[in-house]
Amino acid sequence: MSAAYILVLYYSRHGATSEMAKQIARGIESAGLEARLRTVPNVSADCEATAPQIPEQGALYATLDDLKNCSGLALGSPTRFGNMSASLKYFLDGTSNLWLTGALTGKPAGVFTSTASLHGGQETTLLSMMMPLLHHGMLITGLPYSESALLETRGGGTPYGPSHHAGADGKRALDEHEKSLCRALGQRLAKTAQQLEMPRG
Repeated sequence: MSAAYILVLYYSRHGATSEMAKQIARGIESAGLEARLRTVPNVSADCEATAPQIPEQGALYATLDDLKNCSGLALGSPTRFGNMSASLKYFLDGTSNLWLTGALTGKPAGVFTSTASLHGGQETTLLSMMMPLLHHGMLITGLPYSESALLETRGGGTPYGPSHHAGADGKRALDEHEKSLCRALGQRLAKTAQQLEMPRG
């Protein structure tokens, strides 16, 4: 049996969501579990965009087995009119077999997003990503207000999950509060997965 891992599954267009994924991975690994970074191909209006099996850069494309065998999930997307990206939704729409078999039931999951504007639909995007995870029977882990960065942030950060304000040009780097909240979600997912897998005495 392979080692337990948390899947960090995301779509990123300009790199901000990818950077958040890396910070979440740091939090996961600091709590003692492997972080498996995976992305999804872009889609077009007519069909799935033709893409090489291995991306030219960044994380590998996710497979259903990556999702099936994970101990927990962090799901991330930039905001698209207050919703997750079509590319991520397309991948999730193809997970019916995992739903039918209950493969994800009882596993912890969290969500994260990046937006161009500070009030550009961060919270609705996070909620849109939670819905399919709830249908899969996953256990949603948000961010508690014991994370002081939630109260101090001047950029992104919500109790529903980490968020980032990338700016109109998409070039604003993650600030320290945003990084801290990403790492906190990673730690929370890893620790929750470990507790859920502990034998009951």
